[in-house]
Amino acid sequence: MKREEKAAAVEALQTSFGAAKAAVLMDFRGLSVAEMTDLRRHLRKAAVEYQVVKNTLAVRALGAGGMEGLAPYFKGPTGVAISRTDPLAPARAVLAWGKGRPAFTLKAGVVEGVVMGPAEIAAVAALPGRGVLLSRILSVLQAPLRNLASVLHGQLRALAIVTDQVRQQKEKAQAG
Repeated sequence: MKREEKAAAVEALQTSFGAAKAAVLMDFRGLSVAEMTDLRRHLRKAAVEYQVVKNTLAVRALGAGGMEGLAPYFKGPTGVAISRTDPLAPARAVLAWGKGRPAFTLKAGVVEGVVMGPAEIAAVAALPGRGVLLSRILSVLQAPLRNLASVLHGQLRALAIVTDQVRQQKEKAQAG
């Protein structure tokens, strides 16, 4: 690779890392060409960009996106899955694809600037989506108001029952 090509590759990687919300590094040794093609297709459907990178060039480019902590993981064959929109997308897509494939290995990842190991990436991938989390928060916020309304409604119902019983007693007293 010529110096100009290396500079262009580093610049392209800096742009990718700088715009990334999350990135997951994986070792692709032992995967066949068909499996790599399937992985790329799976990641593309999840709006995740996948690149096989040269380690020295990737380490030079890491500073752009605050991903300097990933530098020690760029050893051996390394593929990088990057998402510019959803911070959980690369972890979810990569782990979903990698289930049941013994040759597949996660190295590390970074989600919103936090470097994580394989176990942490798996934990992040297991988190529910943004919409689910927001609905859970809203449910928790609504619970006290809902309970208050229920208690007040119960008291009003009890008052209505008591007044109805008083009315029935007065009607009986007047009739008899």
